[in-house]
Amino acid sequence: MQREQTWKWFGEAPLDLLVIGGGIVGAGVARDAAMRGLRVGLVEQHDFAFGTSSRSSRLLHGGLRYLAQGRIGLVREASIEKTIVHRIAPHLAEPLPFLFPTYRGNRHWVLWQLKIGVKVYDFLCRGRNLGQSTWLEPGEVLERMPGLAEAGLNGGVRYYDGLTNDARLVLDTLRSAARSGAGIVNYGRFTEATRTADWECRLEDCLTGNVTRVRSRALVNATGPWAEQVPHSRVKLRLTKGIHLVVSRDRLAVPDSVVMTEDKRILFAIPWGERVILGTTDTDYNGSLDRITADASDVAYVLEIANQFFPRARLTSSDVIGTWAGVRPLIAAPGGKPSDISRSHEIRNPEPGWWDVAGGKLTTYRLMAEQTVDQIARWLQRTRTPRPAFRPCRTADEPLLTPAERAEVSGILPPPFERRVVEHYCANEWAVHLDDVMVRRTSWQYYCRDARQRAEQTADWMGECLGWSEATRAAELHRYEAAVDLAAISGGSAPTDGTMRTG
Repeated sequence: MQREQTWKWFGEAPLDLLVIGGGIVGAGVARDAAMRGLRVGLVEQHDFAFGTSSRSSRLLHGGLRYLAQGRIGLVREASIEKTIVHRIAPHLAEPLPFLFPTYRGNRHWVLWQLKIGVKVYDFLCRGRNLGQSTWLEPGEVLERMPGLAEAGLNGGVRYYDGLTNDARLVLDTLRSAARSGAGIVNYGRFTEATRTADWECRLEDCLTGNVTRVRSRALVNATGPWAEQVPHSRVKLRLTKGIHLVVSRDRLAVPDSVVMTEDKRILFAIPWGERVILGTTDTDYNGSLDRITADASDVAYVLEIANQFFPRARLTSSDVIGTWAGVRPLIAAPGGKPSDISRSHEIRNPEPGWWDVAGGKLTTYRLMAEQTVDQIARWLQRTRTPRPAFRPCRTADEPLLTPAERAEVSGILPPPFERRVVEHYCANEWAVHLDDVMVRRTSWQYYCRDARQRAEQTADWMGECLGWSEATRAAELHRYEAAVDLAAISGGSAPTDGTMRTG
């Protein structure tokens, strides 16, 4: 459905479920519910994957660190779920080997403990991990990872997780939901709801200002870091900030992902085509949710850790091609360091027909959605006459998209820079603004050194697809520059969120 048709569809008949939030959890809930036969709508106040769901480490992982913390249940859930995502979205779940070097004197990460840990890690995947873990002698570590710091190296382990494209996972999940009948709108704001027999909801089109009244039998608040701000929400969060840097792979030639440690904390160097992703940080955050930047001190910290592990690289801020920064919406818990807070999720039903879904990880989004829709389906069957018959959950088995649907428009690496690709995003993936395409649908903004020039050409193509005037095109370029902060530097010489260095 086109945007205008979707708004009209919202008001034509009551929904079984209205999902508030178009990140990975909201997308997963909408897909699951629509596939079971519910009449589902989803509304997102920004673009899809605008928040946390496009600013992660792009990993599908059980979490070796969580295993060290004794969170076996969480690791088992995530380990199984990463294999499910690999099955239903193989184009967005590439097996990725991780090399974890260990050093004498590091009491937090001891080689013999890691040897046991990676085998437990494989076992928690029901023996079907994305690759088999191994142990390495110091010479084998250096053979696999030339340039790694040698002083004190006493060996390492190699294990497997998955590399994904977080924003693409959201968008492909939404495309699957829409194919199953869900009505989906970005740049639409949920402003209020009152409960009578059903929920009476007020939705506002952020592009036109038009207001639509929608009736829904159930609502899900899946707004991530914004969850506390939604009317009727009972969510209490602790937000922690994480930043990532992108450097050229010819400056840091890592064939595998590398685990870098600072005390108990873990950072990664993740190969991404011709680039390497470095991150992440984990610090408490209390600022604006609409504009989160990588401060110069954050960038310096990540570069310092990378240079400790790869001293010959001598990375500086001038090597940084791009950065992104986001926040983790963790369930609030008193005290403790940010990295100690649980990544478990919670599903709460504080009043009839209202569900808050919060916490969790990118990797476990499908499970969170299944558990949420299970509760909603049971409630609808108890409270509706005649009793509705819903289909069982099939999200662990049915692919998100067919090979033809995803060819050259969705993958871990950016798509080819071609007009037909942009036309597809405008026609089939709800792209409204220039940054929708440059940042979330393609990652050209983070990957390409000439992103600014590509933005000019993309604006031309989008303008022709969407009927932009010259004034609109200019406004879109201005919006894009503000969104990625091309001109500004946050507290120093390093580029801020989305900034690309050309040349």
